[in-house]
Amino acid sequence: MTRRHFTFDCAGDRLVATLDDAAGATALLLVSGGNEIRAGAWNGQARFAARIAAHGFPVLRFDRRGVGDSEGENRGFRASAADIAAALEALRTRAPQVRRVIGLGNCDAASALMLARGAGLDGLALSNPWTIETDEEDAPAEVVRDHYRRRLADPAAIGRLLTGKVSLIKLARSLASAARPTPAAPTGLAAEISQGIADFTGPVRFLIAGRDRTGLAFLSRWDKADGRIRTCPGASHSYVEADAQDWLLGQVLEMLRT
Repeated sequence: MTRRHFTFDCAGDRLVATLDDAAGATALLLVSGGNEIRAGAWNGQARFAARIAAHGFPVLRFDRRGVGDSEGENRGFRASAADIAAALEALRTRAPQVRRVIGLGNCDAASALMLARGAGLDGLALSNPWTIETDEEDAPAEVVRDHYRRRLADPAAIGRLLTGKVSLIKLARSLASAARPTPAAPTGLAAEISQGIADFTGPVRFLIAGRDRTGLAFLSRWDKADGRIRTCPGASHSYVEADAQDWLLGQVLEMLRT
């Protein structure tokens, strides 16, 4: 495996990318979420790319405009379709043997891929898609229920409740949130991303970290009968746990090999 660093153009701005090269005709385009640089949290995306490339699949990572080493204005995930398209073109130019490209995005990078209607990719691995519109909105019922499942398994938390150290008003409000029914259909941003991939014909897989608020919020707003959903119960948002990293690797390799 050879790791190459290079730049490419997006609307007149210079974007910086890293390609973990391999001989395969199927490649992975790794899209960063939030303001995360292409190396990822704790260098996680760089390590993940190396593992994928070791299996024979090229991997391109890049900093979108205004993030990391790239030029331009950071306009957020909603305005990143052009960045993704330019990165895909750069991948095909630098790895001309590639005939098929799977896109992987975590958090708002997954939502960006959906809002971009698949961004010209051949398949999508969408991890913990971002559906939370404001910081002020109530936590979805699934998030609240997961929180209290964990609290009830914690003897110290039960002790605080029994000794009056927990606000009963806040507890009642949270329990009321947990009892809210799941919406019959996606609304808000969840509806937008649903519409965004409604006509996408390639394979799609939703990858959910079972201990992640963002992933649980997505599930609360999505059809739970969707057969494309895969969940790693013990995983946190960035899949930092060793078994979660192996799970994520296996899921993505399945898509690359299919």
